[in-house]
Amino acid sequence: MRAPVVLIVACLAAAAEAAPLVAVDVGHYLAEPGATSARGRPEFEFNRDLAVELARALASRGVGAKLIGADGDMAVLSRRPAAAPAAALFVSVHHDSVQPHYLEDWAHAGEAHKFSDRFAGFSLFVSRRNPQFERSLACASAIGARLRAAGFAPSLYHAEPIPGESKPFADRANGVHYYENLVVLHSATQPAVLLEAGVIVNRAEELALRDPATQRRIAAAVAEGVHRCLGARAL
Repeated sequence: MRAPVVLIVACLAAAAEAAPLVAVDVGHYLAEPGATSARGRPEFEFNRDLAVELARALASRGVGAKLIGADGDMAVLSRRPAAAPAAALFVSVHHDSVQPHYLEDWAHAGEAHKFSDRFAGFSLFVSRRNPQFERSLACASAIGARLRAAGFAPSLYHAEPIPGESKPFADRANGVHYYENLVVLHSATQPAVLLEAGVIVNRAEELALRDPATQRRIAAAVAEGVHRCLGARAL
């Protein structure tokens, strides 16, 4: 059984006192939980599970982690980066969907749901409005490189020239896109990266992303990318 989130937060906060600090943001909140998976699970729950694993993985590498939004009550997005002003990096953890015209109907456990198996993989986003954009991009590229080395593939979906997407690549090989107006990226004073860990409307990828072993692999890869990015400056 996993330790309660409150206990994990307390332990990580204690560890962070003597280590470089990374803000690990749980994307979305209970009132607006984000996308819905192919089997009806809210994105917020995926985000919280992975954020907790990422905080653990960072701590194991000597990097402090402060979980933000884990209680599901933080609705004002601009307050999230400000909740960890001393952080060397802000990482917002999310899981992906697709544009509505790609969704299809199916039934699972006697209930109607939406899915799309057309796309899979991770994506990373940075904003040129962030005051430390170059550092943000360096960290996003490092995270993407470690995810690829761990066997995960970037999704190219967000660069498609369709309504709601058209996010140009900042680093195509490592799955990094520009997304200028994401609030948590451009309102941060520290370098900031948003991770879409995988596509939860993809039926096979959803099952993988719900697996604690997959969550640990993703978290370990992201933590290693963060460690490498911060290493020259903070470790």
